Amino acid sequence: MKRLPEQFLKSLEGIEGFDKETFLKIHESGQQVTSIRMNPLKLSSPGSIFPTAEKIPWTQHGFYLKERPSFTFDPLFHAGCYYVQDASSMFLEQALMQLPDLSKPLKVLDLCAAPGGKSTHIQSLVSNDSVLVSNEIIRSRNNILIDNIVKWGCNNVFVSNNDPSVFQKLEGYFDVMVVDAPCSGSGLFRKDEDAIGEWSLHNVQLCCQRQQRILADALPSLKENGILIYSTCSYSKEEDEDIMDWLVDELGMENLELSIEEDWSIVETHSSKTNSKGYRFYPDKLKGEGLFLACFKKTTGTKESKFRTVKPGKPSKKENNIIQSWLQSGDNEIIKDKDSFFALPSSLLGDYSVLNPVLNIQYQGVGIGQIMKDRLVPGHSLAMSKTISAEVPFNELGYDQAIKYLQRQDVNLSSSGKGWQLVGYKGFNLGWINVLPNRINNYYPKELRILKQQNPSAFEK
Repeated sequence: MKRLPEQFLKSLEGIEGFDKETFLKIHESGQQVTSIRMNPLKLSSPGSIFPTAEKIPWTQHGFYLKERPSFTFDPLFHAGCYYVQDASSMFLEQALMQLPDLSKPLKVLDLCAAPGGKSTHIQSLVSNDSVLVSNEIIRSRNNILIDNIVKWGCNNVFVSNNDPSVFQKLEGYFDVMVVDAPCSGSGLFRKDEDAIGEWSLHNVQLCCQRQQRILADALPSLKENGILIYSTCSYSKEEDEDIMDWLVDELGMENLELSIEEDWSIVETHSSKTNSKGYRFYPDKLKGEGLFLACFKKTTGTKESKFRTVKPGKPSKKENNIIQSWLQSGDNEIIKDKDSFFALPSSLLGDYSVLNPVLNIQYQGVGIGQIMKDRLVPGHSLAMSKTISAEVPFNELGYDQAIKYLQRQDVNLSSSGKGWQLVGYKGFNLGWINVLPNRINNYYPKELRILKQQNPSAFEK
């Protein structure tokens, strides 16, 4: 591993929890920690995939793995049964469990959401009639965020691509705001050696300024008494404790404490000016990468605003009849957006009417597909969702066939009937095939296909 910069090590001297000797030792050891978070919409226990997985103490559905498998060659990974995520990042769950009332419908903003780890985690914790806006500022990162939301199979998420300043138009709208801010990345040195070469004190200062701008721009959209959860993957005081002081001193936020267990080995840290409390994760003290997290309550602002709304596009009666046969009977609203159709819970129709005219929405609810010649051409997101009807024909694939399907190769199977059918592995949907009289067309999305050749060490379950 690359040598850690001396300037970096010197900058951490005196910060609570920093022990130079053990910190260097763990970084030089080459030790890697692999962890996953299960998707309770699909599979809540890892036992059938990873029987030796070990529970992460601060999260319900997070688990450590004994070794890192080839996730690329696990069909259940592509089916959205779990998400590969650092254990420290899953501490977000404690902030959400302890501060807002998760039993009530909440409006949640994940402001810097790509690639989707925190968004899928939030979605698993909030109630079914809550709404989550997953925003990614950088356009090029939106596709991976959408892919992970689609794979998760949920129907109450809006993915947007907006600068934080745009959210000022939604004054007092959100109950909870999560800002996993862009940072200098020192907490990821163990996983990403390139980050070591990119680190500098100048970059830390630039990140601190960027974090302040992002927070100042977006906070008007948090309602009075709303909860802000701020985090970075940086060890630098300027991006962590100093931001806590700035939020309290300059923006009037109230710092909130969390209850943590001593054996979690999380370091409680305090800012110098306001004595605000945050939480630091050090890889020499626990099984996870570097993380900082702090929580706040907004003490001023708008409790409730009136917003301009736009009526959503509706399908015709004929289009609605075509679509409904593909969906579970339930409280779904079908929205027509140009030539595409989406399903949203009826309870979120008002949110759609408010959000659509303000935000650059890239994806919402469940993408159903398009209607051509009075027939539905179903979207991949419908296959991955829990909204799809159980009456849609399903074909179980063996391991080798599932990998071929995910590589977008020809799939040979004996299927009764014709037309659009699902294929899956161990009962979990992977996507669509179209059964024609003389062939079967593979409709797994080209951009998601496995490009690697079969890994000889890939595990077959």
